Amino acid sequence: MQDRRQTRQVTIGDDRVGRVTIGGGAPIRVQTMTAGYTHDIDACVAEIERYRAAGADVVRVAVPERKDTEALKEILKQVRIPIVADVHFHYQRALEAVEAGIHKIRLNPGNINDRDQVNKVIDACKERRIPIRIGVNEGSIIERKDKQRRMEELGKYFAGHRSGHLLALMIAKLEEYVDIFRDRDFHDIVISAKSMDAALVIDIYTEIAARFDYPLHLGVTHAGTKDSGAIRSVVALGTLIANGIGDTVRISYASDHIDEVKDALEMLYCLGKRERKGVDLIACPTCGRIQVDLFTLVKEVERTLMPEIELPIKVAVMGCIVNGPGEAEGADVAVFAGDRRGIIYVQGERVANVEEGEILPRLLKEVKEFESRVKAGKAKLGEKRVEILPPAPIGELGSGHAKIAAGQVEQLTIGRS
Repeated sequence: MQDRRQTRQVTIGDDRVGRVTIGGGAPIRVQTMTAGYTHDIDACVAEIERYRAAGADVVRVAVPERKDTEALKEILKQVRIPIVADVHFHYQRALEAVEAGIHKIRLNPGNINDRDQVNKVIDACKERRIPIRIGVNEGSIIERKDKQRRMEELGKYFAGHRSGHLLALMIAKLEEYVDIFRDRDFHDIVISAKSMDAALVIDIYTEIAARFDYPLHLGVTHAGTKDSGAIRSVVALGTLIANGIGDTVRISYASDHIDEVKDALEMLYCLGKRERKGVDLIACPTCGRIQVDLFTLVKEVERTLMPEIELPIKVAVMGCIVNGPGEAEGADVAVFAGDRRGIIYVQGERVANVEEGEILPRLLKEVKEFESRVKAGKAKLGEKRVEILPPAPIGELGSGHAKIAAGQVEQLTIGRS
């Protein structure tokens, strides 16, 4: 794991919704985008609130039409999280969003042919101290109206890299765009360069991280459904974050965007880049030794605990006694299931041995009671380990601890003749 790359810092938000810092040592921020129409005010506000409650730090909304920017004033009055206006093609939408009090603009200068129009947006944001994210995407970076120009660009930037032409072209375009902002003495910018190719995403962000000191917004565009998109996104974004690159992140799914927020946070938790909030649930993948319906149990534990538990309590749900103790090491609360029963431990102390039907309610009871003790200062997270010796296996190949201790079984040393 490499140290975090140092960047400039920008701040978005206001006194009412709060201010969120990006870059410059601030925590990596999680973003998502609304899927509904912005001009549908009530639905838009409700969607934004879902994402905020799930842990998003910033939410982006599309403003393709004037009725969308007209809705922003009312939306901004009701939300409790910084909002970004996503602008393409029509610079007037950016100016209208600024007038509405938007907290940040997402702009692709390549979609606006008139430089003066881009400059008007920059000047308006500079006056209001509103940051701008400059974004380039693989799908929009290459000139498509003029096929001859497109072929010239591809040929000019093609190199030995598997996607060298796109890599070089995206860098060149970013440099061109950044120069526009520098000419206006505007530096409150965030950069993104997305692709649907996970390997290209890693390469392009690695290259631009070495060239610019602006904060970087990470993302894999058109990642797909949650099933495939999760792998594609985490492979690219997790690699970059582990290498110290990235200041905000969006995982993109063609499904409920609440999963974008949850999965982005889990990725950051796993990499130690954000302090976990809520239950840290681990579970065994099961095998032929299982004697309870563990899949259903784990889903029910997750569904019930996630919305109720605030502290990062480590809860282990294990299907048998073989690997359970080792995998649950450090768990605050653990259940080891077997023979249609469950043995429950709380920080190393065995507290219950219940039938399968009682595992879930008893486990939930113990977790909630443990959280209450932690909040009251009567217990600490991770204070004790679950230490359980597996039972002595049956059969002539058995090497149970009790038999060894009693001298009933010869202890063998690997390599001893």
